[in-house]
Parts: sequence; structure tokens; C-alpha cells
Amino acid sequence: MKKIKIRLAVAALVAVTMTFFGGQTLAYYTTVGKATSVVTSGGVQFLIHETTDQGTPFPQEGVYILPGDIISKKVRIESDCEHPFYLRVKIVYGVDCQTLSAEDCFKLDINEAYWQYHDGWYYYKGIVSPGETTPDVFSHVQIVGSKVDNRYIGKTLQLTVVAHAVQSEHNPIEDNNTYTASGWPKE
Repeated sequence: MKKIKIRLAVAALVAVTMTFFGGQTLAYYTTVGKATSVVTSGGVQFLIHETTDQGTPFPQEGVYILPGDIISKKVRIESDCEHPFYLRVKIVYGVDCQTLSAEDCFKLDINEAYWQYHDGWYYYKGIVSPGETTPDVFSHVQIVGSKVDNRYIGKTLQLTVVAHAVQSEHNPIEDNNTYTASGWPKE
């Protein structure tokens, strides 16, 4: 009887140890992937360019911000294929703390002469021809001072540009609204 109790105790200790170390191993091997700016959908391809006012690439590591800052960030899309296409862009906001909302912290100067807002997306009002680069989706990001308070100290605010394209050849639209084109991918 004593041997059975010792064996049960050893088995329980091994199970607890495996659970502890197994959880640590699982956390150790967890990674985060990051997408590049090259997007392909069927026969259309494009590149997302993010630059500053000086024409240099926007820093991948981001920039240090203060409430009220206006950050230079020009976003353009370049056709990298032989077929014309319709294009839409979505701005995705994030913050490294779940209790805070980043969407209210940014004010973008959307170029409404070329981009139309519909159902959470900005649709380019024309067709992107082969080799063409669109006008800026936006060129500056303002950090809204009344929203970025002490809760954001040490936090990282994120602004990600997501883009989709569908071919324009043999894909008619209604009333010059590119959002009526067929084939837009689901989110």
C-alpha cells in the first residue's frame, strides 16, 4: 500500500512538472508573423509605399510621438503588374493594451479627391493602370492630444494599411463607384 502511494505521488509530481515545463515551452516557441507590402490577388499585384515628406521610407520601427504631434506619413499604392485594377484601402488601428482604443487617437488627412469612403474602406475613384502609382491615400497623421493621455504612456499605437485589388477588365461598376465592382475579397 505504501509503494502504491509513493508511485502515485511520483506520477503526480511528474505530471505537474511536465505541465509546468510544457507551458513554458509553448510560450517560448510562440512567434508573431509580419506581412510585407507586396500583395497578390489573382493576376493583379501592387506595392504599398509609406514615405515621409522628404521621400524617405517611413521608419519600420515607428516614431516617438507626443499628444498633438503631426507625423509625416505618405501612403501610395503602385501597380506591379500588367493588368489594370480597382483598389481599396483599410486603415487598421491597434494599441498594445486591450483596454485602450487607438482609433480615436489618430486623425488622418484622407485625400478625398481620389479616395471614397464606403463600408470601412477607402476606394480609389479610378482604375490603377499598369505601372501607375496612386495619389496619396493620406500624407499626415495627427496624434489627437485630447485622446492621448497618461493611459498611453509607454504604449505602442499602431496604424496599419491593408489593401485589396480586383481586376477592372470585364468588371463593370455602377455610377462610377468602384466599390460596386465584383470580386472584392471578404475581410
